[in-house]
Amino acid sequence: MSKICEICGKKPVAGRTIVRRGLAKKKGGVGQKITGISPRRFLPNLKTIRALINNVPTRITVCVKCLKAGKVVKAA
Repeated sequence: MSKICEICGKKPVAGRTIVRRGLAKKKGGVGQKITGISPRRFLPNLKTIRALINNVPTRITVCVKCLKAGKVVKAA
């Protein structure tokens, strides 16, 4: 099961976490220094639901944003 919304196509995106140390110049310090950059992934908030597709209950993976927007008809 891939981490992709079957309605809107939302998928993981790449990013970074940046670790800093030191006191900011605005607060009277000499400035912040970057001590480490590590890669990370931002994952979509996905749920597996039973939805009606062509009037047949089917399991699909949908992001919560699509669920709240009402883009999916849930099966009973």
